[in-house]
Amino acid sequence: MKKILITGASGFLGWHLCQLAKQEWEVYSTYFSHPVNIPDTTTIKVNLTDFQELKQIFHDIQPAAVIHTAAQSQPNFCQSHPHESYAINVVASCNIAGLCADNNMSCVFTSTDLVFDGLNPPYQEIDPVCPVNIYGEHKVMAELGMLERYPMTAVCRMPLMFGMETPTAKSFMQPFIQTLKEGKDVNLFIDEFRTPVSGKTAAKGLLLALEKVNGHLHLGGKERISRYDFGRLLADIFQLPTTGLKACRQQDVKMSAPRPSDVSLNSSKAFTMGYMPLSLREQLRELEMRS
Repeated sequence: MKKILITGASGFLGWHLCQLAKQEWEVYSTYFSHPVNIPDTTTIKVNLTDFQELKQIFHDIQPAAVIHTAAQSQPNFCQSHPHESYAINVVASCNIAGLCADNNMSCVFTSTDLVFDGLNPPYQEIDPVCPVNIYGEHKVMAELGMLERYPMTAVCRMPLMFGMETPTAKSFMQPFIQTLKEGKDVNLFIDEFRTPVSGKTAAKGLLLALEKVNGHLHLGGKERISRYDFGRLLADIFQLPTTGLKACRQQDVKMSAPRPSDVSLNSSKAFTMGYMPLSLREQLRELEMRS
């Protein structure tokens, strides 16, 4: 089996990716602050912002492919800690692309739908980027820097992702379910739209991109939905009380990072390659059966 290096194994997407990748690859994965044990993979503590440490890992493992999911991905945190965010989201990402270029390795990078301003959806890969917060800005810088160093990089723009919690990470679903079960109110935006997919679906898309893509690829789902309507669908499938579901608008909630209103992705390019997200109802039902 060929070796693959996956960064960010303790993150939500990284964990799901390791589960899937180990069926076909010898998986080496990195974590930094949250130790994680994934059966049938080798996990290593690495500070990706330390270039010498990063270089040593590449030298020791000599992977055939790298999928870089590690990031500081909370927009509000990035807005208030831009230097910390820049180090991992931009500098480390560009260094990884450089090392992949030096060794002619396949390279996949997870970017975000938040590189867009939300004014002209649905977004195709060729549409101009215009982020409205620092997290989006840093991802744009990483996209440009990585492709400059290594044009063979697959830059995958990821949508909002959901799924059951992993040993070290949750998706937005867990606090949502818990709050409704406790009979408390949940305020959800009626004016923020995304094209969500499950973590498992997203992982399948990344492994597909590894084989087939250079440049940009959108890995959104097939349905555009508001946060509020997603919440209603989730409550319906998980049979949760809905009295606490409250509709609100973005302007009603004070946040550090500005948020675009509609960053729905047009992922038809990925669909033609064999990326096949199920309907949101089917993906959620699959999760409900496993919970």
